[in-house]
Order: sequence, then C-alpha cells, then structure tokens
Amino acid sequence: MTVATMAPPSTLPRLLAGVGPEGAVGLHEHSEIHGELPAVARRSRKTASPLIDEIELAGLRGRGGGGFPTAAKLRAVVGARGRPIVVVNAVEGEPASVKDQTLAEAAPHLILDGAVAAAGAVGAHEVIVCMCERSPAAQLAVAQAIEERSGASDGAVRWQVAEVPPHYVASQESALVSFLNGGPAKPTLMPPRPSQRGVGGRPTLLSNAETFAHVALIARHGPEWFRAIGTAAQPGSALITLIGPIAYPGVYEAEHGSSLTSLIDAAGGLTEDVRAVLVGGYAGGWVDARHIRALALCEEGLAPYGSRLGAGVVALLPASACGLAETARVARWLAMQSAGQCGPCVHGLDTLAGTLEQTLAGSDASNHSARLSYLTSIVARRGACSHPDGTAQFVASALNVFAGELADHARHGHCDGCRRPGMLPITTELPR
Repeated sequence: MTVATMAPPSTLPRLLAGVGPEGAVGLHEHSEIHGELPAVARRSRKTASPLIDEIELAGLRGRGGGGFPTAAKLRAVVGARGRPIVVVNAVEGEPASVKDQTLAEAAPHLILDGAVAAAGAVGAHEVIVCMCERSPAAQLAVAQAIEERSGASDGAVRWQVAEVPPHYVASQESALVSFLNGGPAKPTLMPPRPSQRGVGGRPTLLSNAETFAHVALIARHGPEWFRAIGTAAQPGSALITLIGPIAYPGVYEAEHGSSLTSLIDAAGGLTEDVRAVLVGGYAGGWVDARHIRALALCEEGLAPYGSRLGAGVVALLPASACGLAETARVARWLAMQSAGQCGPCVHGLDTLAGTLEQTLAGSDASNHSARLSYLTSIVARRGACSHPDGTAQFVASALNVFAGELADHARHGHCDGCRRPGMLPITTELPR
C-alpha cells in the first residue's frame, strides 16, 4: 500500500491516521504518515528531558481510565532512585473496550514510538509491552513491529512482550507490577506506587497504550498542536469503543468535547431506539437516553450526569433490553472478578449482585431499593484497589436511571427484556 506523506493533522484522525483494513501499518508507511520520531534528549543525572515539559504543556492525561496527568508520572519516575523501566499497558481488562487492542493491531509503531520517547525522557533502556493472552492478533502485530525496528535506532531500548491473564483486575497497575515480578496478576496495596518501586523494585513508568501513542505525537508536533483540538481542560482526542444498536459499531477517534450525537452519526446512526447509554465502561455510569443530545465526550461534559469517559466506552442500550438485567449480569461478573483479597470485594460485591438478582425476580421487593443503595455506599472507598468503587458507581447509576424499572421488577419480577441475550460483553476467565 502506498501512503502519501501527510502534514501534521490539525483535526482528525491523529492516532488512526493512515489506518485501513489491510492490517498493521508497517514501519516505512508509519514514517511516511507521521514523519520520523525526533531524537529525544535523554534524561541525565543533572538535567531532565524537555519532553516532560512539553507533555505537561499539552495537558495529556492517561487514557486507561484513571486520567492521571502523564507528565506527573514521568516526573515521579525521574525523581525516584534507581534505574527506571517503562511498561506499556495494552492488556485492556475492560471487556466492553477494544480500543487498545485495535490500536495495537493497526498502529503498533505509534505505541512503540511513544514508549521510546518516554524511555528517553526518564532515562530508561528497557520497555515491557504487556498484552492480553486472548489478543493474539495484537500480540503478533506488536511482535512484528518490534522485529521491524530491530535494525533501527531506538536509543538502545531493549524490548520485551509479556502475556497477561485476561481477567478484569489484571490490567490494574499494581497487578501488572505483581505479575511482572513473578506474582499473581492481582492488585497490591499502595504505596509504594510503581513510579517509586515497581518492576524489580525499580522506578517504573506504567501507562496505557493509547497514552504512549499520544506521547509519540506530542514528541513530533509539540503541545500547541496537541491542544489545537479538544477543550481547555481536556485537550486532544481519545479512542472510543462504540457498541449497541448502531449501524457500524467499532473504535472511533473523537475530539474531546465533541457531542455524542456526532459520534453516533459518524457510526451510521441508530438502528433501534435507545433507553440509556453506559459511558466509561464497567467502572462508569448509566445516563438516561433523554440526555443523549446534551452529552459531550469530555469529563466536564459528562460530570453533570454522574459519568466520565474513563476507559473510552460508550455502550448504547436498546429500548427493548432491560437495563437492570444488564446491570445485574455485569455486577455478578464483576463480583466473580474479585481478586479475593479484601472484604468489600469478596463479600460486598457478591451481596450487591445477589440483591440485584433477587430484585429482578421480584423477591422480598420492599427492602431491595434501600438495601441496594446502602450496599453501594458501604462498598465504595473501602477496598485495596478501585475495583469495588467502580462497581458501586456502576450499580448506583443504574438505581437512578432505571428507578421505574426497579419498582416494576420489585412488583412483577422478570420482564420481557430480561429474556434477551445479554448485550454488554463479559468473559469467562476468572482471576488466577
């Protein structure tokens, strides 16, 4: 495939520039599309790399769900004692999201460029790319991209690819550090944070795959270019996994602050009426469909509706489906995804899921709404990691958006929508 040399895109696509149906963009095509990666001034004992300042000026935040300022992570690693190491998190434990998998399959060199640039900025010579065991196509694309770069100058970076178990909490940063250190892929208590003491006890820069791809573009084009789109508080673009009754579900690159309706239009429009939309994935929240036209794809646009972009998932719920049944099914799955290390996960999430299931069946209906509200309030902010917090937020949003359905189920039990196959994706793999 011949790709013409492109000027830096002022709008979109950015991350997905040059991506087509033919498979991964090769190194030569990648260079034609994006230009060569500039040499990044490596951090020394006396000076910090100017790239960190550029990332800070760009306002880049992590795209893995937490939204932590990327420059702050780099500075924390630079300020720690020891030889740094870089870890790319492309595991994507969120079943409703395929954005990182898609990016790795289509544009692996952009991710690797970002890792090279970040490694130079913190003075690291080793990069570990963590991939999900169940993403063989993404693994192959990354492995081939690394092989293509074997004769290129990557600043003496040594590459390693690690296959990570495909359960939900395995992609949490402390779980990845535990796994890479020979332990189970389960979260551990923090501090210390990975930036202080991570893989092999060394300062570890651990960020999401999409985040590194943005770093690669900032290194090429600078912070002003990055901020040319998006909002003042949340500049740039994000990859969004769009699923539900839509003509062309898939992964889209959207400008922060753009409307949800523009994303729906870009995907060919709705194929069925919608009852609600889940934004942010299974640690996100439901929003009633009557607000869809008001929703903007940025944190400040979603906050008034109790939601956030999080892991970049937008799931449209068909009007013929039952939102409570979908919530109960995912809540049970989330309970089964517990690392089994603390009470709020082991007991709280199981009880929360069980109470939802009883409510759907109409059993002991009078106490269920109050009990569900109570359970979501005591589960949150009490776990060793954020897993119970996200589940509580997910369920609490359902109690608000589907309050009418909750009352109907309490009186009458299962509805027609309960008998539909589940729409929201889950996996069968349990933590190990």
